[in-house]
Amino acid sequence: MKRLFITVLIISIFAPAWADDDRFDKANSHYSEGQYEQAIQLYEEILSTGVESGELYFNLGNAYYKFGELPSAILNYERARLLKPQDSDIKYNLELAYTQTTDKIETKGTFFLTQWVSSIRNKATSDFWTILGIACFVLTLLFAGFFMYSNSVVLKKAGFYLAIIMVISTSITLSFAYKQKDKLVNRTHAIVFSPSVTVKSSPDVSGTEIFILHEGTKVKVIGTLGNWKEIELANGYIGWIEMETITMI
Repeated sequence: MKRLFITVLIISIFAPAWADDDRFDKANSHYSEGQYEQAIQLYEEILSTGVESGELYFNLGNAYYKFGELPSAILNYERARLLKPQDSDIKYNLELAYTQTTDKIETKGTFFLTQWVSSIRNKATSDFWTILGIACFVLTLLFAGFFMYSNSVVLKKAGFYLAIIMVISTSITLSFAYKQKDKLVNRTHAIVFSPSVTVKSSPDVSGTEIFILHEGTKVKVIGTLGNWKEIELANGYIGWIEMETITMI
C-alpha cells in the first residue's frame, strides 16, 4: 500500500511535465507537416500552464512566421532571445523577421566600449554568469590563502595578484548576471501589434502627431500614464502611444 501511494504521488508530480512534453512533440509534428495553426495552438497551451523555455518560444516564433503573423513571430523570437541570448539560430531568425517590417529604424550611436561589454554579456544567461561568479569567488579565497599562509615568496606574490584578478572577475561576472536577470524580470521593451499607430507628442488623442509606426517595430517603454505608454525608438525618438497597440516582450 505504501509503495502504491509513492507511485501515485510520483505520477501526480510529474504528469504535468509529461503532458507538456507530449503536446510539445505534437506541436512539432504539426509544424513539420505544415499545420502551423495547430502547432501555434499547442505551443500557446503549454505557455498558458506557466512553462516557458527558449526552445518553446523559438518554435512558436517559427510557427507564427510561417503562418504569416510577423509581429507575433518577432515577439516570441525576442522572448526566446531573453532566455537564450547566445543562440545563433534565434538571432538569425529574429534579424530576418525584422528585415520584413515596414519601419527601418537606425540605432543611435553607442560608445564602442559599452557595445563591446554588452555583446560579451549577452553571450550567456544570468545562470551561467552567476555560476562563473561563484567559481571566481572561490578561487579568490584560494589564492588569498596562498598569499596569507604560504612560506614561499613566489606563491605569496602569485596568490596576491591572482586574488586581485579573481576579485575583479567576480565583480564583473556577478554584474553581468544581475543585468541579464534584470532584463528577464523587468522587461521594458515591446512590439507594435497594430498595423499602424500614430505616435503623439502627449498622452492624449488630441496630442500632436509626431510620426507613424507599423506592426513588428520594437520600442522601449519608458513611462506610463493612464492608458498611454511613453516609448523610445532605437534612434532616440520619443512619443506616446496607446497601451493596446503594443505587447510587452
